[in-house]
Amino acid sequence: MIDMNTSISACLLFLMLLATRCEAQLQAGKKDNDMLFAKNNLLAWCIVPFDSKKRSSEERAAMLKELGISSLAYDMRDRDLPYMETEFTTLKKYKIKLKAVWFWINGGQDSLINDANEMILKTLAKTHSHTELWVCFASQFFLGLNDDEKLKKAVEAIQFIHQRASEIGCTIALYNHEDWFGDPANQVKIIEASGLRDVHIVYNFHHGHLQVGEFENILKITRPYLSTVNLNGMKGAEFNILTLGEGDLELGMMKKLKASGYNGSIGIIGHTDNEDVKLVLERNIDGLKKLLGEMGETKALRTYTQHN
Repeated sequence: MIDMNTSISACLLFLMLLATRCEAQLQAGKKDNDMLFAKNNLLAWCIVPFDSKKRSSEERAAMLKELGISSLAYDMRDRDLPYMETEFTTLKKYKIKLKAVWFWINGGQDSLINDANEMILKTLAKTHSHTELWVCFASQFFLGLNDDEKLKKAVEAIQFIHQRASEIGCTIALYNHEDWFGDPANQVKIIEASGLRDVHIVYNFHHGHLQVGEFENILKITRPYLSTVNLNGMKGAEFNILTLGEGDLELGMMKKLKASGYNGSIGIIGHTDNEDVKLVLERNIDGLKKLLGEMGETKALRTYTQHN
């Protein structure tokens, strides 16, 4: 006959061991993103078209090196396309990681991807640059469709772009710009319906002004797919580009991001017109340091005072 006290003791011991294991896993998860906001985890975004200095590839890479930013997400306009090859090879020369490339889809009637998209793919292949394509669609791509039709069209497009990217050793991520496709909940639906296991999501604070109140829920559904979060000062519901630390909402969002266990890349943006983008990035770094001090992120903050 089994002794009741022995059975209860064994049950309690099992629960204690289970709790200890769960706590260990929780602490391990926290440790994994202890340095989430460290300087070596930063990437620069929106700096090529927005630089009043119109820097060359060499000057831009040297600027990033001077600032201690070791990764770049490359955005461009049509005028920048002829210089892409030089851009990508220069980044390698300066040992700056090409984290991502902007991949805007207009989606004409004849072809999903246009000449600019083809040139991006060709240049990435030629320079052996294995990176992430940040995919976004023009609003007219889904014009006149209901939600089910939009989902079907988006899935087919993403599957095609994924195939093309995979052929040259690249991955893709869905970019929350605006409209139906920019809704993170719809992006998760697209990924799950596509059957693809390596499609990611890029979340931009500056395109999430209307989603601040839902940010915690957004993190819950997008967390398995998030590869980059681009920060911005946040104040109110209107689209606005603010320096980090000048808003009153980004601090809370950053705390929630850290608490979620997210451990991907962190972006700072140079998305202002008619300014030296170096000054814009410096302001954002200073603002980020201020916010990290308020968050008590002493380990990450220390990385900004170390010699690069």
